[in-house]
Amino acid sequence: METVEDIVIVGAGIAGLTTALGLHRMGLRSLVLESSESLRATGFAFLTWTNAWKALDAVGIGDTLREEHVQLDGLESVSTISGLSSSYMSFKAPISKGNEVRAVRRKLLLDALVKDLPPGTIRFSSKLVSIEESGNLKLLHLADGSFLKTKALIGCDGVNSIIAKWLGLETPVFSERWAFRGIAEYLDGHGLERIFFQCSGNGSRCGMIPCDEKTVYWFFTWTPSSQEKCINDSPAMMKQFVLNNLGKAPEALVNAIEKTDLGSIVASQLRFRKPWNVLWGDISKGNVCVAGDALHPMTPDIGQGGCSALEDGVVLARCLAEALLEETRRESMKVEEKEEEECNRIKKGLEKFAKERRWRSFELISTAYMVGFIQQSDGKFLTFLRDKLLSPFLAGLLLKRAAYDCGKLNIS
Repeated sequence: METVEDIVIVGAGIAGLTTALGLHRMGLRSLVLESSESLRATGFAFLTWTNAWKALDAVGIGDTLREEHVQLDGLESVSTISGLSSSYMSFKAPISKGNEVRAVRRKLLLDALVKDLPPGTIRFSSKLVSIEESGNLKLLHLADGSFLKTKALIGCDGVNSIIAKWLGLETPVFSERWAFRGIAEYLDGHGLERIFFQCSGNGSRCGMIPCDEKTVYWFFTWTPSSQEKCINDSPAMMKQFVLNNLGKAPEALVNAIEKTDLGSIVASQLRFRKPWNVLWGDISKGNVCVAGDALHPMTPDIGQGGCSALEDGVVLARCLAEALLEETRRESMKVEEKEEEECNRIKKGLEKFAKERRWRSFELISTAYMVGFIQQSDGKFLTFLRDKLLSPFLAGLLLKRAAYDCGKLNIS
């Protein structure tokens, strides 16, 4: 007997699990297919801005995560060339009123999302191989030889999304930059101020953010030479390379990196989707769409990758639920007619999602690329402009992009 699911979400990452939980809050079941054997929390932590907390509150897990992460007081930009602070922006000043910024551990976020999902929502070791048409349904072939059908297919399968490829979206491009990320544990407490330190200079960008009283997340991005790319496979070489290239970064950042275990350091290429591809490409087609990194992979320079994935999940759950929970117009309709009407409602719901997220995604990808270019530039002219004039503007731009409300789930 063929298995038919109403909604299949491919990928148990931030976007996929947020969508599944949002649908569950609105009374709809979904099936999440995850290719790995368990949840993956690569990257250790990420910055969550005000827009992310609105999304987390919408799916009902905001307060749980607030208890586990400290709220940041401000952002300080430092030149690694001079060692001097180029700007400070308070998250509590009147101009920043209503802002909430924290560094959230990815594992804790994923655990919180999964905790309230019904048992059996996630099917691990289930890798999607191909997609076929089957009337109004999509036929999904999995790597283990099994297959299933679905009325709605949601691609939250990351930067290498097979569903984005099926939709015809271009492959994300490599920015030529790499990132090292790590997390330092202080058993007796780190005693740091609740400040996001962001440092730029000599062609690199780095920073550190306390997650709680005992954990500090740090990052380092740069454009490697051909000789330097070999270090990406060795945590020991990564760690030493970062320590050798911090310039006059704050001593606390140096200490955090020195304290980081080699098993808590990862390297990744920074890729992004061309913003015009998001603006003009097919985000949705019929009963298929993409969200999260499958939709808008971006460089991490404004800290909105994970935040916008949370937004996607809320908006997508709302649009799909409104479509699927709409009552059939006529009870006398034949089964085939009801199925056709439901298919059309799903299509319109996904088109509504695409319309709402298209410009937002374009704006975030473009802003992230521009900010990263300026912050990581090592040219004398741009370095002077960044350190003397642009730092307050760039810091303010982060808050401006975070001033977004994805809305609520309209739970009755």
